[in-house]
Amino acid sequence: MSETAGQGGHVPGQEPRAQGRHGAEGSPKGQNRHGGQEEHGRKNHAQGTRKEAHGQEQPGQGPHAQEARGEAEVAPADLQARVEELQALVTDLQDRWRRALADLDNLRKRVSRDTGRMREEERARAATEWLPVLDNLDRALEHAETDPASIVDGMRAIRDQAQEVLSRLGYPRRDDAGAAFDPARHEAVAVLPQEGVPDGTVLQVVRPGYGDGEQQLRPALVVVAKGE
Repeated sequence: MSETAGQGGHVPGQEPRAQGRHGAEGSPKGQNRHGGQEEHGRKNHAQGTRKEAHGQEQPGQGPHAQEARGEAEVAPADLQARVEELQALVTDLQDRWRRALADLDNLRKRVSRDTGRMREEERARAATEWLPVLDNLDRALEHAETDPASIVDGMRAIRDQAQEVLSRLGYPRRDDAGAAFDPARHEAVAVLPQEGVPDGTVLQVVRPGYGDGEQQLRPALVVVAKGE
């Protein structure tokens, strides 16, 4: 009797010895408790995922997708009207473009025609200015045989008349003697030392110049002084 109790039987008056940690967890009751907690966590995670997915825009459900569907659902009649409107606009623009090209071509022809007419008018006006000079030369030659002395006075008068013609055309004769040499108005044909004369002074005009500035017909040929 006492031997049986010593080998592991329950001894009266003693508390039953608690089972170890591994034994408690390894029991079917502990396993069921842990398994239930894991299942409950998976359910909560799945519900949260579904809520997040429900809160996000799904393809085809956002405002841009609705707008795109609205554009795609335009009635064929409206599309046809829009196409006809654009075709009419293109036709109008093409017509304006052709008319603009025609106007430009007409303007080019008119300007060319007017320019040619103005050039001819100016040539005729210049030639008309010289006709009296030719008439006076003819008369001077006619009187040369009868009165040879008068030919000098006649030629001088014709020269003065020719100068007046050039002045009316915008090219008056210049008197450059004594002026300072200007490369824009003079061409030096010789340089001579001269006492008492500033360096670069025009001593003699070999051929007179006509006009001035932008209206210069030709420069004067001059002899220039060189200071010693």
